[in-house]
Amino acid sequence: MESVAASFHAVDWLVVVGYLALTTWLGHRLKGSQATIHDFFLGGRKLPWPAVSGSIIATEISALTFVGVPGLVYAAGGDFTYLQWGIGSVAARFLVGFFLVHRYYAEEIYSPYDYMANRLGNGVGTLTTILFSLGAILGQSVRVLVTATILSSVTVLPFNVCIIVIGIFAVVWTLMGGMTTVIWTDVMQFGLFVFGGLLAVGWLLGSMDGGISEWLSIAGEAGKLEWINLTSPLEDPSVNFTLWVALLAMPFQNLAAFGTDQLNAQRMLCCRNAGDARKAIVWSSISQLITLMMLVVGSGLFVYYHSYPPTSEISELFRNQSDRVFPVWIVTVLPVGLSGLVLAGAFAAAISSLDSILAALSQTTLSALKNQGLMKDLNRAKLIARSRQLVVFWGITLTGFAVVLETLRENTNLVNLAFGMTAYTYGPMLGILALALSGKKVSLGYLIAGLLFSLAVTLYVRPDLAQALFHLGILSEGEVEDWASGISYAWLYPVTCFLTCAPAWAASYLSKESID
Repeated sequence: MESVAASFHAVDWLVVVGYLALTTWLGHRLKGSQATIHDFFLGGRKLPWPAVSGSIIATEISALTFVGVPGLVYAAGGDFTYLQWGIGSVAARFLVGFFLVHRYYAEEIYSPYDYMANRLGNGVGTLTTILFSLGAILGQSVRVLVTATILSSVTVLPFNVCIIVIGIFAVVWTLMGGMTTVIWTDVMQFGLFVFGGLLAVGWLLGSMDGGISEWLSIAGEAGKLEWINLTSPLEDPSVNFTLWVALLAMPFQNLAAFGTDQLNAQRMLCCRNAGDARKAIVWSSISQLITLMMLVVGSGLFVYYHSYPPTSEISELFRNQSDRVFPVWIVTVLPVGLSGLVLAGAFAAAISSLDSILAALSQTTLSALKNQGLMKDLNRAKLIARSRQLVVFWGITLTGFAVVLETLRENTNLVNLAFGMTAYTYGPMLGILALALSGKKVSLGYLIAGLLFSLAVTLYVRPDLAQALFHLGILSEGEVEDWASGISYAWLYPVTCFLTCAPAWAASYLSKESID
């Protein structure tokens, strides 16, 4: 889109480069000691809980919400029903904060997988680390695509080149300062995110002659403001954003996200104590207000382009890739300099989210290797060196998979794609955590059998395998369409949780053996 890129002036680029340089410099200044892996991965467990809470929010929201949610509303049939999922999100944070956090802090652990290994054996610890790594590559590669979407909107660089540039930035930021840098830069992005969203809402409102009444009228008539969907799974199991999904399925997704995903758990473990960690996770519930703000932005963009239709070229772009609507609006409508500042925040937040996952992947891999006795003789300096090497390895892996995913996703909205990718591992991870909390001894063989069955079910429900086989020339387009199960991926979270733990739990119940 050369016409859009031409609207992003040299002044905007100076603002972007200046902001990234400022963030990098501050991150370096705030990195603190990195004498041990405890410092590198957990910030020495001395970070204030408000900063940790802000980091959790920034990671959860990230550029995915900033770009994907407005596109979700703008697209044909889009509305506010995504907001219903906040019910399960808030409920899960309270459960994690008041039921799980103190269990993690009672042991000297670096991740939930260390806890599971302590309860169920090193084999289970290794298994959950592999699951986390798989889920991180699947889910977090979508964040790479989000950032590449922004970058490709303001440059003429090929999309794959944008992905590689972003991967390099993420690796450099992670190597620079470990978790302390990650958390403090997250806090900066959180502030700029809020500023950018509020600016967009105010600017969109000011551009409408009829003010808020015009906004509500046009958006309301188009159904963009609907926020409750009572469609039952029996009536239509393919609908994602319904109240039943929010109440029955999404609590499982969020319990896994905040209780078993090292991306979030690592932040909680950076607090001074369990009480502070509880405050951090519970107060992060205010992220739902930011989600609401970006839904409002999406409806405002619909009204704006209804009143001021885009060119045919841009209109075609929006029809095929609604995720681009907000970045394009920022570049083509906001004044020079201001558009650079808003996009700088989106760039930095996306890269900050990526360096978070690289730090988490490096830490869990290192722990798994140590548990297997492969690094027990290394001194502190060598452990830090190995950690940095793992950051580079995972950075290359994540970037490479993002390139592959871009060829497979077709026109899938980025928000749906991100949640769909986590469906492979979140349910199984939560099921294993439930076994660890149950106090029962479990057979690793039964656990693996349940896990494989749950993955097979996910492959059946999700279209990813079919699309990959289509691109390899193995399936025809018609066969790909026949593959579709017509079931929302959201139901996979509770179903695969149960399928993973049921065989091992049943066997342990019959044996009547307990951990304690």
